Amino acid sequence: MNKFSYYFITVLILVTVKFGVFGQAETQIKFCSSNLTNDYVSDGQQYISLLNGDEIAEFRATFYGGSTYRVAACSGLTNGNLIFSVYDRDRNELFSNRNYKNSPYWDFKFTSTTECIIEAQLDPKGPESGFAILLIGFKQ
Repeated sequence: MNKFSYYFITVLILVTVKFGVFGQAETQIKFCSSNLTNDYVSDGQQYISLLNGDEIAEFRATFYGGSTYRVAACSGLTNGNLIFSVYDRDRNELFSNRNYKNSPYWDFKFTSTTECIIEAQLDPKGPESGFAILLIGFKQ
């Protein structure tokens, strides 16, 4: 094979892998968005990280005082595979779905604007790898 053939095959493999993974993530985002009911409007962000084993993804978000929010978290096409925890800037835990049977969402309201760190990890009883997907919505 000539140099062009190797280049073409390499590009073809990379494009196939990328779009295969992208399609899988899009399917999971659609599933996760079912946890943002009609009462909530998405903030327009999709927080996504590919996790393996005991890796932890970290996301940052600002929540404005007086608004009611919902954080929806998923991995795969079933609820309960993802553990997520919300911390303030000083790493004080505000919520963890681990304490609520890995609930796929949490509703909350802050009295003042708060910057938060959201950590997500796969449940050790679930799949060994997968996408951590978080969606945030605010109540209309």
